[in-house]
Amino acid sequence: MSKSSRSRVRTLASWAAAASLFAGTAAIAQQSARMDPVNPTCPLSPNWSTNRQMTFRVMERPGQRPVLLAEGVIDADLIPRLQAALASFQGDEIWLRSPGGDARIGNQAGRLIRDGGFQTRIPAGWACFSACNSLFMGGTARSIDEGGLFIVHMFTFTGDRQVIRQQVARGEDNTIGLIGDIEQQSAQLASEDNDFLIRMGISRRLLSEVMYRQSAVGGGEDRSTRRCLTQDEVGRYNVVTRRLDQPPR
Repeated sequence: MSKSSRSRVRTLASWAAAASLFAGTAAIAQQSARMDPVNPTCPLSPNWSTNRQMTFRVMERPGQRPVLLAEGVIDADLIPRLQAALASFQGDEIWLRSPGGDARIGNQAGRLIRDGGFQTRIPAGWACFSACNSLFMGGTARSIDEGGLFIVHMFTFTGDRQVIRQQVARGEDNTIGLIGDIEQQSAQLASEDNDFLIRMGISRRLLSEVMYRQSAVGGGEDRSTRRCLTQDEVGRYNVVTRRLDQPPR
């Protein structure tokens, strides 16, 4: 590659990095514009990506190591794509933006990130919700920029109200069976989440003091189903390992 070609590549990379930072700043303004009246700790429209499945792309940064951008829903087929992305990635930091998805796949992905020794970050203006939390917590070093959102909720297996109505309509035995299945799966996932947090070095108080206190389905007087943690809280529960005054690599 000629000197002029290399210069053009560096210029394009600089523009891409600047565009990303600008987009983050714009997203902060958008997120701060209106808070969610149902979930008052969170903005009405978190910037957590509309990709129907998580995608991966490398962003080059002049004078710095590249970062892997992970954006979109955590779907059932995520693991092979994540393995391929990590195998070819020449950097060590992953930026996350996701509305969540499959909880168990999220835990598996978090372990892959930890096994690979990667760092994780939620940039300013980006949001990481639900199963995305597990990917983030897999980082060997974790940081959340001012304006980045780490959003938690109480897991639930009762989100599909139509399924519940169908079982109830079929009679008492079907309803009792459904409740039993929900109880069993909830207990199993709670155990898996507890084990995952311990392995990742996160305080289990995040579960007992925050996540398990959220409403699962938003019924009753308190309809809030998600909680955006403050910078103080992500530090208190060991969600982050790097202070804001320590710049990312």
